[in-house]
Amino acid sequence: MQQFPEGLLKGYRNFMDGRFTEQHQRYRSLAETGQKPKTLVVACCDSRAAPETIFDAGPGELFVVRNVANMVPPFEPDGQYHSTSAALEFAVQSLKVTDIVVMGHGRCGGIQAALDPQAEPLSPGDFIGKWMGLLKPAAEQLKLTNGVMTPGERQRALERISIRNSIANLRTFPCVQILESRGKLQLHGAWFDISTGELWVMDTKTGDFTRPGM
Repeated sequence: MQQFPEGLLKGYRNFMDGRFTEQHQRYRSLAETGQKPKTLVVACCDSRAAPETIFDAGPGELFVVRNVANMVPPFEPDGQYHSTSAALEFAVQSLKVTDIVVMGHGRCGGIQAALDPQAEPLSPGDFIGKWMGLLKPAAEQLKLTNGVMTPGERQRALERISIRNSIANLRTFPCVQILESRGKLQLHGAWFDISTGELWVMDTKTGDFTRPGM
């Protein structure tokens, strides 16, 4: 019989002996009354950049959507499968979140692939390649900066451009556009540096990223 990963079982035991025991009543309350998070975080699948860890969030505090390169596609009700769009719809329309945070991070593999002219499909479906096509125009422009920007500078630039692009795409969703115009929903951008732990927050007016006062 196939064995369940032992590392996960060990982590589960630690969870039951630690956080679950300490917050048992909170978990019971969440089970009985449902979740009521106020913030939706769109983050990357990268195992090094977990929003719940970075923001020290407890159970029920964040509604998190994770995909390759923390991207939000534009509003396209074309009958295809749209995991991120479905989660966004649920968070905004059902949970009625008041804030949406698109959080990128440094050294993102998806962004690196978008900038790599030699990148080969990982499978015949080329799912990552098609997904990263959302950033193709920006990536193509940055590739023209060879000799002006270093590879690291180009990657960081596209990581942050991707955040601004996702926020622009969020505004193509009617429900987001309407609620934001009424002052009931706010959109935010953030970028996390894995190596230093620094969090950079996007200025909603200029699009620039700065470190918030700690």
